[in-house]
Amino acid sequence: MYEAVIPEEYMDRMGHMNVAWYTHLFSNATGEFFRHFGLDGEYMKQHQAGSFALEAHIRYLSECLVGQHVHLRVRALARTRTRFHYMLFLVNDDKEVVSATCEFVGAHIDMKVRCMSAIPDHIAESFDALAKEHQQLEWAPPLCGTMDP
Repeated sequence: MYEAVIPEEYMDRMGHMNVAWYTHLFSNATGEFFRHFGLDGEYMKQHQAGSFALEAHIRYLSECLVGQHVHLRVRALARTRTRFHYMLFLVNDDKEVVSATCEFVGAHIDMKVRCMSAIPDHIAESFDALAKEHQQLEWAPPLCGTMDP
């Protein structure tokens, strides 16, 4: 889980959080999520590997304002040999609502050639275990319907 309090500099002319900062928060939460199953800075440096975002679908559901506390949760959905499919939920704790969702497809990258590469077994197994755990939840994720890993 990733948490933040919305600072003044995230505001736009409309008086609420600018869309760029939703992406920033989703990115930070993705980093936390990846560290959970071993795709962290140490792994990336040691193996000259990384992850690139391939596709994202964001839904803005309820505005976030200065000073509001938010947290982000991630749901692992599926993967292929080279790609991860997951969804993030930005929860506004002050309003007790989901303010935004972001469905992502990302790829494991061999940074030596900057191309997609196979997800290593230990990372794949950790992701799969998490996805299996998340499949047991009693609610279906609100997928956009156009994204596949």
